[in-house]
Amino acid sequence: MNAIHTEQRCPVRAAAGFTLTELLIGLAILAVLAGIALPAYSDYVERARVNQAIADITTLNVRIRKYEDDHRDVPASLAAVGAADLRDPWGRPYVYLKLGAPSTAGTARKNKNLVPINSEFDLYSKGKDGASQPPLTAKVSLDDVVLANDGGFVGLAATYVQ
Repeated sequence: MNAIHTEQRCPVRAAAGFTLTELLIGLAILAVLAGIALPAYSDYVERARVNQAIADITTLNVRIRKYEDDHRDVPASLAAVGAADLRDPWGRPYVYLKLGAPSTAGTARKNKNLVPINSEFDLYSKGKDGASQPPLTAKVSLDDVVLANDGGFVGLAATYVQ
C-alpha cells in the first residue's frame, strides 16, 4: 500500500516543450513562407526603383526643356541644369547625350527599326543590370528606363513599342 500511495503523489509528467518533429515542421512552414514572400518583395522593390527612375527622368526633362526655352538650345550636360550628381535608383548616374554633337555620333538610342527615338537629346537610366546598347531591342537594354518621342514616352525600354 505504501508503493501505491507514493505513485499517486508523484505522477510521471510529460516533458514540456516541442518535439523535434514539431520544430522541423515549423521551420519547413517558415521556409515555404519566406520562399513565397522574398521574390514578391524583390519584385516590389524593383518596380519602385523603375517608378523612381521614371519620375526622375520626367523631372529632368522638364528642367532641360526650361533650359532650352531660356538658352535656345539644350544643355551640353546635366550639370547645366544642376543635376550632374543625380544618381538613378540603382546608384549610377543618368545618361544624357546631346544629339548632333560630334562626340555622340552613333550613340543615339534607336527603336526596333533602328530609328533614333529622340531628336535633340537622349536621357536614360541603364536600369538594374547597368548595361546598355543604342538599340532598345538589345537584350541588355530592355531594363533601361528611357525618355523617347522627345518626352512623349518615359518608361522601360521593353514596353516602348515603336
